[in-house]
Amino acid sequence: MTSGQSKDAGPAGGEPVVRVLVVGPFQANCYFVTCPETMETVVIDPGAEAEALLAVIDEHHLKVVALVATHGHVDHVGAAATLKERTGAPFLVHEGDASMLRSPLLSLSSLLPGGAGAAKVTADRLLADGDEIPFGRLVLRVRHSPGHSPGGVCLLLDGPEGTPSLCFSGDTLFAGSVGRTDLPGGDWSVLAGSIRKVVYALPDDTVVLPGHGPETTVGREKRTNPFVTA
Repeated sequence: MTSGQSKDAGPAGGEPVVRVLVVGPFQANCYFVTCPETMETVVIDPGAEAEALLAVIDEHHLKVVALVATHGHVDHVGAAATLKERTGAPFLVHEGDASMLRSPLLSLSSLLPGGAGAAKVTADRLLADGDEIPFGRLVLRVRHSPGHSPGGVCLLLDGPEGTPSLCFSGDTLFAGSVGRTDLPGGDWSVLAGSIRKVVYALPDDTVVLPGHGPETTVGREKRTNPFVTA
């Protein structure tokens, strides 16, 4: 899957409808999570290529009700300001990462060409562990999962009966890997604890949709992830 291409993900034939677009130089996954009954949509990690993201919204007639960042690094929030302006949707991030948005160093925007500025978006709502984000007939549940960054979160969504739930893991956990902890605010022991407490506590058939790379499942990572064992 390459930058600029979108595809559906998650449980086939079930709710919600999940689309993913891989964007930007860091090839981050931006997810569009839609309630099919109302078309209300939450955009998770609008990291780059704002016009491409807006094209997905227009093509599928999505009603964007929230923009949510799993954490405050620029590859997950870089297009948030434009989408916020164009859709009118509020931007949500965990309170632990809100200050990152104002810092080129902490947001990593200084790594991008011409990236002397910060992430250029401010939060309309600060999230905390246990918060809920309702849209249509669906609800995303916020679980604080620090370690990659102080305010990293996983977003959990129950599937309809008979289908697996979804975990949007940001940069907490990847297929066969984990988020790096050598960036400002990172902590390896905290990250490992978050993975075991938040992700590995979920049912094994839970589909994990990470901030980079392909999807996986909780069971697969518990069995095979070389960095954090169950």
